[in-house]
Amino acid sequence: MALRKHFPDISIIGFDRTETLRAAMALGAVREAADDLAAAVRGADLVYVALPIGATIEALPAIAAAAAAGALVTDTGSTKAVICRAAKAAFAGSARFLGGHPMAGKEIAGIARADAGLFSRARYALIGSANDPDPRAQGFAALIGALGAEPVWTDAETHDWAVGIVSHLPQLLALALARVVQDETDETGLPLSLSGPGLQDMLRLAGSPYGVWRDVTHTNSENIARALDRLEQAVEHLRTRLTSKELEQEFLVANELYKQLKRAE
Repeated sequence: MALRKHFPDISIIGFDRTETLRAAMALGAVREAADDLAAAVRGADLVYVALPIGATIEALPAIAAAAAAGALVTDTGSTKAVICRAAKAAFAGSARFLGGHPMAGKEIAGIARADAGLFSRARYALIGSANDPDPRAQGFAALIGALGAEPVWTDAETHDWAVGIVSHLPQLLALALARVVQDETDETGLPLSLSGPGLQDMLRLAGSPYGVWRDVTHTNSENIARALDRLEQAVEHLRTRLTSKELEQEFLVANELYKQLKRAE
């Protein structure tokens, strides 16, 4: 939808479940629907793979076999090391694979909630180097920049460590908080019935479906476990300072980080 908005003459072919393709056609997100994966890929300049991690890995050999010699294939997977290893094995020809991960999304899935402005002002991880001489890689970086995103180049392992802290940890923290609130809520509805917008803000990620996150936790378990260990240490640190003046310092650190995030918006 964003491509259609910025480049109205572009030709986009979609491949997905039948009902999703119908909706995509109705929205104008795609103009053609392919009956199979090879038909969708064949002849395309850019192949954009937006599938769960496991499904992406399974599809890569077929995509590599059908991709045109000069094509660029990229993905949106939330972990990159396992996908990039699979791509290295699958792409032996002249088609190019470029790992990608847009740091944008919604907690509720479905094409009905598709948003052409989703990538606007979002960071977009690209696996490789900003000095990559391949014009396909530079062209894609420019393309996502035209959609309002900020390309961030990194290697796969560094990406997986970083998102384990700033993306995967917040998701699991939301799950843990939801479990505590649910377990503590009694037959009167308290404490949940007394909650305000702060809890809803904290629990936005709790609406994310397990089907999206299953492959993430399976393919980045070591980094996520380390992030959870760090969170456990931080919680224990707060527990021992609840009545101490030192708690103020934790607020000051948190306030400054929040300001940094707001300035980056």
